[in-house]
Amino acid sequence: MKTPLLCVWGKGGTVAPALLLLLAAACGGSSSSSLELERPQATAFQPTQIRSPMALASGTGFADQTGGGVFISAAGKAVRLRLDGTQAQLESHPGNTVAPGTASAAFRMGPRTALVETATGLFLADAGWLIAPPWRDALGPGTKATAQGADGAVWLAHTSGLYRLVDGQLSALKVSGAALEGITQLAVAPAEDGAPGVWMLRNGALHVAVATAPNVFQVRPAALALEEKETLVSIASLLPGKEQSAELWVLTSERLLRHKDKAWKRVEFAQRPVQLLGSGRFLWVKSSDQLLSYDADAGKWGVATGVDTREFRFLAADESGCAWAQLGADSVAISRAPAPRVVGLNQSARVVEDGLIIRAVPPAGTDSPTILFRIGGTEQVVEAPEYSLGGLEKDGSARPFSFAALEPGVNSLEVVARLLDGTEARRTVHFDFQPLSPIQVGFEKDIRPIYESRCAKCHVSGPGRPLSTYELWKQNADLISAAVRDQRMPADGPLDPQLISLIQRWVAAGTQP
Repeated sequence: MKTPLLCVWGKGGTVAPALLLLLAAACGGSSSSSLELERPQATAFQPTQIRSPMALASGTGFADQTGGGVFISAAGKAVRLRLDGTQAQLESHPGNTVAPGTASAAFRMGPRTALVETATGLFLADAGWLIAPPWRDALGPGTKATAQGADGAVWLAHTSGLYRLVDGQLSALKVSGAALEGITQLAVAPAEDGAPGVWMLRNGALHVAVATAPNVFQVRPAALALEEKETLVSIASLLPGKEQSAELWVLTSERLLRHKDKAWKRVEFAQRPVQLLGSGRFLWVKSSDQLLSYDADAGKWGVATGVDTREFRFLAADESGCAWAQLGADSVAISRAPAPRVVGLNQSARVVEDGLIIRAVPPAGTDSPTILFRIGGTEQVVEAPEYSLGGLEKDGSARPFSFAALEPGVNSLEVVARLLDGTEARRTVHFDFQPLSPIQVGFEKDIRPIYESRCAKCHVSGPGRPLSTYELWKQNADLISAAVRDQRMPADGPLDPQLISLIQRWVAAGTQP
């Protein structure tokens, strides 16, 4: 073990209390050729391809699991596209003090929010607006990657160093006064000992940061020895499923490596992989002339047919199993199979309401007379045109399906769209159900402190709607609950998961004063 080094996080140009960073020296490790070998058999599939009418730039993008995403046009403008090819609003917010400049890339910040880098700084793309967060002045152009941990913290790799966004405060990690530079990619997955970790590619080496105590992190090199002349190319992670842990995938110049359940394995195909992208429970791999897709829930690989991969570059992927890519001059959304989109429930979301209403949207370009929701051994059939878990009351209002019978913990919702041609399109969403506790949550005791620390700057005299009183919060309770659950608000970064849960519980329990 090397000597512990002091690590300082700066907030808005000031120096925060010091954190302790332990740098663990490498203790050997298995070479990639000595690892257990998997040679999966991929089944051919005819993918669904939807071409975008707009030419997109080759920079990274953000794919929204509800369909579409935020991308950079060939003209250098940030655009929000829907999966059907139409363009949605994405304009500079009237409250911005500076207008967005020419855009170069978009990165994931949350389930529904993207970070857009422009020539005039960073902006958050949310609800049709590009919003300038208060911490944007700390960073200029140079964002390389982002990742969000289970604790709600967003990690940002930048040419100037590594940053962490928590409770709207951006902190810079420095080791002995020097920035942690050279990080090009980030991924959240368990460390080699199973602890929650943030993996990084830094200066060509693979490391993982693990919180060993509050504000204490240990950065460890991977216990993995590469072969001579073998180099690291990219990393990707998959979220946990109902009965499976999250996992890390590593692409090297020679092979594909997988870390799951505290063990490394190598995965080999007939052709050497050259590109890697993951989101939710789906992995995409581009080899010399093949496009492969891995469904972690089913444990099955597929190889796409009819896709010209000679000029191919990934842009983004979403949790439904859809990848956006450039195919020559075209920008295309590619799916292994048509999948219904789910609105109201994000992959791996924490749910406290026992009557949450969830809607499904049929796959783009299809007609679906029936939607089925399967959860907890119960099947709910809903007829078009309204798709709501539990169906409709006689007056046409949505009737919620009760989650009350579910066991606390990770559960799975399967959405099945029965199409007119007799086929079915499916989507599975895993979520963490934590039912309401008997402890009463009140506005003055529990919610007002959150409002004053994280919301007031935008919702008193700022650009947001007024929320300065209990009555205003009560009137807007459902909107507020949805916004924090989807991590679209606050505008300067997502709330800690415990605070999100607190607001959800307050709304679900009747918005007590």
